[in-house]
Amino acid sequence: MKTDLQHSVQLLTIEAEYEGQRIDNFLRTQLKGVPKSLIYRIVRKGEVRVNKKRVKAEYKLVTGDVLRVPPVRVAQREVTLAPDKLAQAQLLEAAILYEDDALIVINKPSGTAVHGGSGVSYGVIEGLRAIRPQARFLELVHRLDRDTSGVLLVAKKRSMLRSLHEQLREKTMAKHYMALVAGHWPAQQKTVKAPLRRQELPTGERNVLVDIKEGKPSETRFRIVSQFANATLVECSPITGRTHQIRVHTQHAGHPIAGDNRYGDAQFDASLRPLGLERLFLHACRLRFYHPGREEQMLIEAPLAPTLQKILTKMAAK
Repeated sequence: MKTDLQHSVQLLTIEAEYEGQRIDNFLRTQLKGVPKSLIYRIVRKGEVRVNKKRVKAEYKLVTGDVLRVPPVRVAQREVTLAPDKLAQAQLLEAAILYEDDALIVINKPSGTAVHGGSGVSYGVIEGLRAIRPQARFLELVHRLDRDTSGVLLVAKKRSMLRSLHEQLREKTMAKHYMALVAGHWPAQQKTVKAPLRRQELPTGERNVLVDIKEGKPSETRFRIVSQFANATLVECSPITGRTHQIRVHTQHAGHPIAGDNRYGDAQFDASLRPLGLERLFLHACRLRFYHPGREEQMLIEAPLAPTLQKILTKMAAK
């Protein structure tokens, strides 16, 4: 990794989108490649000033603040993805459903993690940073399981990230998924409210189970889209946002999702392999949210992958 000495003092005026952000976190995004320990040291020693005054690392920025940042050695950000991962990252370009100066919406492929970590070196966010090296800020708004495909929001501005996070907290962002589940989903089963608890397995993997006493309140609403001989296509709308929520709620209802190697039904999955099932049949198909920059509600839809659509077509023909 190359380094470059920033020889002169920088004076940065804080824009409205950074209002309320801690100064240590702001400096970490501005001084990419600078060790966190160095950032804390220059703040602690008073080399970083706000409006000519010393501040602590937990100081929250105010619009119009003027920051004095001393010369520091900055590592230049370079694309370090392996050639195969770089090619995979470039495929993300074709998966972008919408983009403006504050937001990227992508139709995340199944099998791709949203970010690296836990033994995964590459994810959507690393790929987007590789194909958008000029972007100063790219952060995931929410998560999708690695094997789940569909609509994923990535903020290009902190103000957008804050707004969308608030919508998630206030439950004003509407998420809809398509899932193919085992058996005939009962028409009267419109909601599952089983409390969920996460547990760590000895392997380090996360597992989620229904726990009436210690689980967190969780709710998913369901609507039947199509019925087949041994399966049902349902639209799932999670009201809460627990890990693996839809997957565990469908299992709890007795109708696990096709291709789910953790919460699924092996016999059901085996019956679908001749039709081409090779992945989890769970797809984030639609997302509605408020765009503060455009001052309007937006509805983003992601079509089912051709492989999943072919399975439905074959099932309907039986």
